[in-house]
Amino acid sequence: GAKKKAACPGLGLFYTILSAFLFSVASLFLKKIEDVHSVEVSAFRCVFQMAFVLPGLIYYKTGFLGPKGKRIFLFFRGFLGSTAMVLLYYAYQVMPLADATVITFTSPVFTSLLAWIFLKEKYSLWDVLFTLFAVTGVILIARPPFLFGSHVTGIEGSYSDHLKGTIAAIASTLSAASTIVILRKVGKSVHYFLSIWYYAVIGLIGCVIALFVLNEWRLPHCGRDRVFLILIGLLGLGGQIFLTKALQIEKAGPVSIMRTMDVVFAFILQVLFLNHIPTWWTVGGALCVVASSSGTAIRKWRHSVKKAKQREI
Repeated sequence: GAKKKAACPGLGLFYTILSAFLFSVASLFLKKIEDVHSVEVSAFRCVFQMAFVLPGLIYYKTGFLGPKGKRIFLFFRGFLGSTAMVLLYYAYQVMPLADATVITFTSPVFTSLLAWIFLKEKYSLWDVLFTLFAVTGVILIARPPFLFGSHVTGIEGSYSDHLKGTIAAIASTLSAASTIVILRKVGKSVHYFLSIWYYAVIGLIGCVIALFVLNEWRLPHCGRDRVFLILIGLLGLGGQIFLTKALQIEKAGPVSIMRTMDVVFAFILQVLFLNHIPTWWTVGGALCVVASSSGTAIRKWRHSVKKAKQREI
């Protein structure tokens, strides 16, 4: 491992940037799809996840249910993870790409808050400050009329859709943060592939039920949209693989900070391909959220380094 790091010290960060780019392009394709519900897109994504994970489960002989004492945690991990995906895809469809992406980057802040509540982890004044920064960023992006007046400019589509997208993005972020807390609780007692398997299976079952209830199940009319669906599955899978590889060879702190490139790519792709120039409110909100998530990541990174040094002593 040391020899590999010496040969290519920035490889983990390069994988992180590549992962961010793939996720951003997948989000762009999602915006380009017409007449396909976000739940159906999520179902296709789950199918790709299952196809990828199944050979891994067989190879590592993990089984399909996991340890008895951990199954309830795996179920909630799958349910909350897939819910986060559906809500995020909905947010991408009804609000600007950059706005939805920025809101998702409040996840580290909410993770710290939930870990303090449920896992009794330390929550300092710095964490409170970062939480306030994140909330300020979301408010600047959502621009509620009672603060910004009834005529809100720079909104893509109607303000009603923008507000629904904001609520969905926040709910997605809270679900994703809850998922991370559950994964911390489970620890290394469950194989990574098994965790993804629950996410994909429960997500697919939930999506299929929701599509029949909503009566939204249908194949895209246009051949281009079918290609986009396949590309979203492949790019999302590729993004996950490169992010996992990055975390295997690089510390979590630098990876978390470099993941903010998602926001940069979202802004660039939105301007180039969707012809929607972000307002200064969105830029200000993005800076608040990026500062908040980066600060949280740096603090945790420094704390882990300090702990590692203490163990060596």
